[in-house]
Amino acid sequence: MEGDTDKCSVASDIYRTTSSDWFNKVCLFLSEQMKRKLDHPPDGRPFPSGKKHCKGSGYLSPACLVPATPTTFGDLRVANGLSAQRRRVNSGPPPTGLQEWLHTFQAWSGPERLLALDELIDRCETTQVKHMMQLIEPQFQRDFISLLPKELALYVLTFLAPRDLLQAAQTCRYWRILAEDNLLWREKCREEGISDLSRRRKSPCASPWKSAYIRQHRIETNWRSGEDREPMVLKGHDDHVITCLQFSGDLVVSGSDDNTLKVWSAVTGKCLRTLSGHTGGVWCSQMSSATVISGSTDRTLRVWDAEKGECVHTLYGHTSTVRCMHLHGNRVVSGSRDTTLRVWDVESGRCEHVLTGHVAAVRCVQFDGGRVVSGGYDYMVKVWDPESETCLHTLQGHTNRVYSLQFDGVFVVSGSLDTSIRVWEADTGNCVHTLTGHQSLTSGMELRDNVLVSGNADSTVRVWDVRTGQCLHTLQGPNKHQSAVTCLQFCRGLVLSSSDDGTVKLWDLKTGAWVRDVVALQSRGSGGVVWRIRASDTRLVCAAGSRNGTEETKLLVLDFDLDENRQKEAE
Repeated sequence: MEGDTDKCSVASDIYRTTSSDWFNKVCLFLSEQMKRKLDHPPDGRPFPSGKKHCKGSGYLSPACLVPATPTTFGDLRVANGLSAQRRRVNSGPPPTGLQEWLHTFQAWSGPERLLALDELIDRCETTQVKHMMQLIEPQFQRDFISLLPKELALYVLTFLAPRDLLQAAQTCRYWRILAEDNLLWREKCREEGISDLSRRRKSPCASPWKSAYIRQHRIETNWRSGEDREPMVLKGHDDHVITCLQFSGDLVVSGSDDNTLKVWSAVTGKCLRTLSGHTGGVWCSQMSSATVISGSTDRTLRVWDAEKGECVHTLYGHTSTVRCMHLHGNRVVSGSRDTTLRVWDVESGRCEHVLTGHVAAVRCVQFDGGRVVSGGYDYMVKVWDPESETCLHTLQGHTNRVYSLQFDGVFVVSGSLDTSIRVWEADTGNCVHTLTGHQSLTSGMELRDNVLVSGNADSTVRVWDVRTGQCLHTLQGPNKHQSAVTCLQFCRGLVLSSSDDGTVKLWDLKTGAWVRDVVALQSRGSGGVVWRIRASDTRLVCAAGSRNGTEETKLLVLDFDLDENRQKEAE
């Protein structure tokens, strides 16, 4: 706030450096009085508002813009580069006594002249006032931006919002040059948290940062209120269920209970290759760049090169279904129904550590590179040191199976079939909050910057502050899901939620308000299901199908970075 005050003070000082003399005050007084008479004629009804013709690029009070100190209006015209002789009104010879009247006016003091002018204007007809306005007002119109040094003009423009800068650029050529200054737009991007120029395409804009800002604004608009474009449909896996979904860059990888994974192009929609090798259904996967790791009911993990379609390693060790995994760097931690967790080196395919301690299936796992957190059907959450293979904390409190976990290095958040969500301190193992409000199984959660979003089988989505345990929003109302929430994603200050009701809904994270339905299957409400979603800043991928044959198994890809030209190319 203090910096903004200083800026405003500097801008005010700029204008005060050309402080007016008595003549400028008279002119300003005349202008105000004439405008008052024009806006409120004798019958008391205001004239309709409308644009006034302006020869200059902008309008500013004459008290701020007259650099010299002219003593008469004629002097002011000369100072503005105009002839002292103005066009006379063609109304016949001058009235009798005009010169005496003018000499009398000149003999009065300044305050007396102002009073006389005030009385004169009140006695003028509207057409006469308009005539005076046409003579006087243009003399006080200045392109003050062009009069300032470039550095100072750019400084003044920093006070404008980006939308206003875009409008200012249409004023004249010089304003356009200033309004496209790259450093000016870099500051606007910084204010909006935009720091990526890596995907900048060719643009007519002179400023790369302006192009980046416009692109991000277009993407935001497309997310929130974009036209209902038809998604790209990727059909595969026959009528099987898509159990897991990943995407990185332009590659999408789907895993299914048909024992395969498929690699798709998010640009063309083509199936690039099918990853075959598992002898049981694929239940979980992770992806980094072109490396894909999958876990299956055949008790193995496989490491794949998605670009080549080759299986690089087959990881043996688990004695039952591999149900969950989490990848960090070149290490992946897998959890199995055999009650154990295993830490693997992805590059070598070697099992480095085995973590034992759960007494029922391990259902969910998180790994931050240092500690492993796991949740199981034994109602327990455990924090591990994988290097020493020791359990640091056993977090007890849930009274039913633990199905979902989040771990940000400080807090562990666990969701259970007992309808509660618990927040634990990772260092001490203490339960700091028990979040209640959901009525059923918490199937998915996302944690970012101390904000937790939870999706539940009770058809609601809730937003929590994990520091206070407060429920900030319950995403429901007339547009809420009609069935269990299946998956969640954070994206650009938005929450995406998919459901058994066949829709993907978009919510505003800050307000909790429903924004729109991004996806709505034709068979929604009659068997159509959106099983999984994955989102980036510019794309949404959905895995959809049905349990009763009403909807084909397919992937839907929506690209929100499509401008008009790219959309035509895609079509």
